[in-house]
Amino acid sequence: MNQSRKINSALISVYYKDNLEPIIKKLNELDVTIYSTGGTQSFIENLGVAVKSVEGLTSFPEILGGRVKTLHPKIFGGILGRRELDSDVAQMEKHDIPNIDLVIVDLYPFEETLASGASESEIIEKIDIGGISLIRAAAKNFKDVIIVSSRNDYSALQTLLNEKNGSSDISDRKHFAAKAFAMSSHYDTAIFNYFNQTEQIPVLKNSIAQANTLRYGENPHQQGVFYGNLEAMFDKLNGKELSYNNLLDVDAAVNLIADFKTEPTFAILKHNNACGVASRPKLIDAWKDALAGDPVSAFGGILITNTNIDAETASEINKLFCEVVIAPGYDSIALETLKSKPNRIILVQKQVELPKKQIRTLLNGVIEQDKDLVVEIESNLTPVTKEKPTASQINDLLFANKLVKHTKSNTIVLAKNNQLLASGTGQTSRVDALKQAITKALSFGFDLKGAVMASDAFFPFADCVEIAHKAGIDTVIQPGGSIKDKDSIEYCDANGMSMVFTGTRHFKH
Repeated sequence: MNQSRKINSALISVYYKDNLEPIIKKLNELDVTIYSTGGTQSFIENLGVAVKSVEGLTSFPEILGGRVKTLHPKIFGGILGRRELDSDVAQMEKHDIPNIDLVIVDLYPFEETLASGASESEIIEKIDIGGISLIRAAAKNFKDVIIVSSRNDYSALQTLLNEKNGSSDISDRKHFAAKAFAMSSHYDTAIFNYFNQTEQIPVLKNSIAQANTLRYGENPHQQGVFYGNLEAMFDKLNGKELSYNNLLDVDAAVNLIADFKTEPTFAILKHNNACGVASRPKLIDAWKDALAGDPVSAFGGILITNTNIDAETASEINKLFCEVVIAPGYDSIALETLKSKPNRIILVQKQVELPKKQIRTLLNGVIEQDKDLVVEIESNLTPVTKEKPTASQINDLLFANKLVKHTKSNTIVLAKNNQLLASGTGQTSRVDALKQAITKALSFGFDLKGAVMASDAFFPFADCVEIAHKAGIDTVIQPGGSIKDKDSIEYCDANGMSMVFTGTRHFKH
């Protein structure tokens, strides 16, 4: 059944009045009776449009500093009354309750007030009571009532009013109702999460209002959607839309570069792992040495730096096919050069606070954990061997340990002079990861003499330090904590190697 409904009356009470004027004028043109309160009523009156006050309908004034305005049976009865139910119709006639066919109500800006750093009392006052109740009531009675709960839906309402001359179908009303419940649940989630910062009730609630439909998911036969505000994170200056796999790599790149805050650093990532990283006083040198780490895997990779890209560096980057380039900024000539490839995605990374929790679907639920935000510094290192690392070796150890944290486990990272030489990634044994890293480094012509080795977890046996030593590596960083740590320490002492423990494991799965 079509169940068309004509709009004869409307309740309008909104915080945001942007783009409301055309709707008011259209409703007036359609001879719709309008009820309103406070500032919205004044706004409508200033447009020269007739409006009835809610106080006049309820014969009850606003009280408690405006906390109670619309919470009255004559308002909620007009919204919730079922037009097809004779008993409802009779009761409404008995109590002189008019039907309300359209409700335009938004909510106090709770999230905006919270983000502004306002006081607790100011935040609490922005918890909407009347508005949320009106929205839920109108959405519940979608068979008879249209609910518009956000200024983002004004355009859709305007189109409906114009195209259907003030009428609506059941499908129209149900669509607006669904959007209203999405709005109300999002609002309540934000309030709960505010309170739960201190109360720590073991309940997971998460709501993200923005959605970006992707071309597909990880593979073409899978659908994909990104929920979040990418525009708050990046300015996109060029290229196609980011894909599901692009987003995974971009996320890995952003997390990695966040740990490099001083010297200009360039990183190249492929399938969420770094295949080239280098820190240098000049960005052009950081780029060249990052690329040297694995020029084969760099093809089609994701590039990221913590420094504005200049023309010289852009010219070198442009010689490589890459999917995405991310930087805090670009010189004008650099940007022009990089834009020469129309599909290349060029992003300016903004300073945005990232979540400190990680959530992942698992089995028939989800798991949540604190994000690994630990970045070791020299004072976190405990030398455990007779030989102690030099200052330059400590610098390399800390560099390698940052990389090992952002590489799939099991992993081993080999580095020298603030350059990634190679890594063994995602192996089922640490020995295999080390052998992979050594083979890869040698294949690109690196001399491992003087290189350092970092491990994401402890060595259960002495085999890894032995293999590393025979390859020319003489300095090691690892978490420690194995019941057989002594075996690795004794091998290092017997062969003039230095090793430090961090006490922190950096598994990444």
